Amino acid sequence: MASDAQLVIRGVTVVNPRDGSLRGGQDVRITGDQIAGVQPGRDDGDVTAAAQVVDGTGRYLVPGFADMHAHPLGAGDPSGSFDLMLVHGITGFRQMSGSVRMLKDRAAGTLMPAGAPRLLAMPGAVLTPFNAGSEAAAVATVREQHDLGADFIKAALVTSEVFYAAQQECRRLGIPILGHLPNGIDLARASGEGVRSVEHLGPGVSLLACCSADQQAVRDEVTARPAPRLPKVPPVLMPFLEPVAERMIGKLIVNPLNRSSPADIGILGHAASTFDRGAAAAMAAHLVDDGTWQVPTLIRSKTMHLCDDPAFRDEPGLRYMASSTLQGWSKAAQKFSGFPAAARQTLRDVYDVLLNLTKVLDEAGVPMLAGSDSGGSAWEVPGVALHQEFDELARAGLSPLRVLQMTTWNAAEFMNATDVMGSVAAGKHADLVLLDANPVESVAHLHRICGVVRGGRYLGPAELGALKEKLAATRSAR
Repeated sequence: MASDAQLVIRGVTVVNPRDGSLRGGQDVRITGDQIAGVQPGRDDGDVTAAAQVVDGTGRYLVPGFADMHAHPLGAGDPSGSFDLMLVHGITGFRQMSGSVRMLKDRAAGTLMPAGAPRLLAMPGAVLTPFNAGSEAAAVATVREQHDLGADFIKAALVTSEVFYAAQQECRRLGIPILGHLPNGIDLARASGEGVRSVEHLGPGVSLLACCSADQQAVRDEVTARPAPRLPKVPPVLMPFLEPVAERMIGKLIVNPLNRSSPADIGILGHAASTFDRGAAAAMAAHLVDDGTWQVPTLIRSKTMHLCDDPAFRDEPGLRYMASSTLQGWSKAAQKFSGFPAAARQTLRDVYDVLLNLTKVLDEAGVPMLAGSDSGGSAWEVPGVALHQEFDELARAGLSPLRVLQMTTWNAAEFMNATDVMGSVAAGKHADLVLLDANPVESVAHLHRICGVVRGGRYLGPAELGALKEKLAATRSAR
């Protein structure tokens, strides 16, 4: 009897991201937006004439990629960003910034366009001095976002005291807190009290200080630095000022390092030059014990720490970006080039240390996710940036299987959603990537996409190519 599958990928090798095992000659049957079955290939007679059949012979099928740190929503052109993500195999993402309006739109079902990558999770507005300038303000903001249905609370640019207060309120309400760790924070306390994930390896010196052979001196230098100065806004006014805050933060995030003082760079250099693998391994063991995840976003650190590298201007993916965006990125690179040569070398050295730290975390078994931070960051093209992240993770020494896990199975585990995502199995979302080569053999094979399935809809080589050209043409017309 013929099955009712609407899409069949026939004779494909299915990759299990959990252990890297392969099952060749499989037929993957998809009905609607769900995988209906995965079994050894059968005769053509068991497929209805109406079904779309894709020849998967010699190809490899993996779950769709999840970008677990991205900002496509609110980036100015969400539809274009979503299409760019899809053609690069990204079928799901964790949105890392939000607002009252966005949370309300999601609740009303009007936030996401049809066919876009799956929105896996989203916070409200990021905690900053705008909405969390004091412990009381932070607590009020956490409560508001919780009541509006935020999936998590993201912190950035707040003091340690504000972070702890927000973390305590999050524990009381049962909502995760994650994001940037303030410089000078007690990592053991934050991790032990349940910070869900640390983004960007800190960022800044927060994690690096824990990995220094001269830890106390680095911490003393951090303590002596003034806290970041941004306007404090009463929580009652924040909803009206969110657009203003978004614009100001949008300018800042292009490359936050451009605001660094010589003292700031000196502290980073001190921490990097005294990096100690033993201290890093001890910190990593603590993170493992606490179940604290890491999202390295190495490509984000690279574009910040090497912002004026001419190689960024040669990235073919820039053809997808509007000229106004490219001008902004070029201005950021020009400003970065104004740092003294010694300072720029220090920042490059810091990036090398971040690569080493990522390898230490991996060796210790710290759970990690792949994320790009695309959506306003200099030289980061949506979709393309996640593939650059794959390459940087490989450069750090992570195995091809580990990189695949970070963008598939690990993402499902982090989301407590292994029943619907993370592997190719019956009952799971029909969000898949068809590859021309075995991704367990080489990270480079993750780039060799020949087909994408999102919610049961198949985009083959012709459709993917046409969509890329359409996106490039749209950008060039601006």
